[in-house]
Amino acid sequence: MRSGTVPPRRLGLDNAVNVDDVRAMATRRLPTAVSDFIEGGGEGEVTLRRNRRSMDALTFRPRALSDASSRSLATTMLGTPVSMPLALAPVGLAALAHPLGERAAALAAAEAGIVSTLSSSSCWSLEDVADATPDAPKWFQLYVWRDRGITGEVVQRARAAGYRALVVTVDVPVGGRRERDLRNGFTIPPRPTWRHTGDVLAHLPWVARFGWDEMFGHGLTMGNFGGKTAVTKRMAFMERVNSRFDPGMTWDDLEWLRSLWDGPMVIKGITNERDATEAVARGIDAVWVSNHGGRQLDGLPATIDVLPAVVDAVDGKAEVYLDGGIRRGSDIAKALARGARVCMIGRPYIYGLAAKGQAGVTKVIELLRTQLDNTLALLGCPSVEALDEDWLRR
Repeated sequence: MRSGTVPPRRLGLDNAVNVDDVRAMATRRLPTAVSDFIEGGGEGEVTLRRNRRSMDALTFRPRALSDASSRSLATTMLGTPVSMPLALAPVGLAALAHPLGERAAALAAAEAGIVSTLSSSSCWSLEDVADATPDAPKWFQLYVWRDRGITGEVVQRARAAGYRALVVTVDVPVGGRRERDLRNGFTIPPRPTWRHTGDVLAHLPWVARFGWDEMFGHGLTMGNFGGKTAVTKRMAFMERVNSRFDPGMTWDDLEWLRSLWDGPMVIKGITNERDATEAVARGIDAVWVSNHGGRQLDGLPATIDVLPAVVDAVDGKAEVYLDGGIRRGSDIAKALARGARVCMIGRPYIYGLAAKGQAGVTKVIELLRTQLDNTLALLGCPSVEALDEDWLRR
């Protein structure tokens, strides 16, 4: 057992003290193939591990006797006030963790006063989520499909539904080889084979919650493309990605998207400062430093390591966000000190979903909020806006 982790038999949401505790709850509730889909990285998972190692390698330079009695976590994202420098990243097929999936996550984000980003590969449709959270700040993430007609239609629907920013993911021209999924024979819609029977029987509460019909082929697909029952043919997840996504996308395609979207545009999946410079030249409003949580190309640098170069390349002409390896409030402080405006989380809130739906997501957000506030106090830093490289040392 990890040091500081509650023994599994006593572990519940109320006594979870960090994201790892919530993760332990999620792991107990999910079949192995689903847990591996959430946890897995590309190929040897080197990038996945590197995100955490590099975050841990950064250390702080606190300032003593600097009056830590009052601290502010508030900031803005593209002009929208948020309660803390945290947002929910897009995660496809979140309903695998909990039937209410993306809808529950968006509701938790709305209550916390932070932005949620809906994946175009969500199980709940963009209209479903917008109807559930009409006044909350929501962004929509886009994968550009080979069928540009369908892509354009989805963008226009997001605009009509009130999403405030379009997040274009650019680091998945084809799907990465996630070896856990390949070994498990993971498909969409999911269907356990006989060799998975024992594991499924060990997780009957998940089966009951998820729904037997969904599990055996009557529904779990991408809700934004033709409805939940539109795709009935089972395909390996990577095969489905490669059959839909457009590997021929170029920078010029952003101009076409601009013709459909008159709001802020964010580009997600940048780890190269030259790409950051190009994004700014193309009028992008925010650059999202991401290696897709280590789930696609393996052997990439940790996002926290490339962040300063991207910030320098952007040179204040766009906001900069970061995901990858965020597990504690102190990680958020480190990323902000290196130049990020806001940090995004994916797996942590999916752990919360799997643990207890919307309440689990709320718990993860509040754990990170408490930890970030505590980190500021111990640093002697009055606000997240005051964080810069002077608060860190290698």
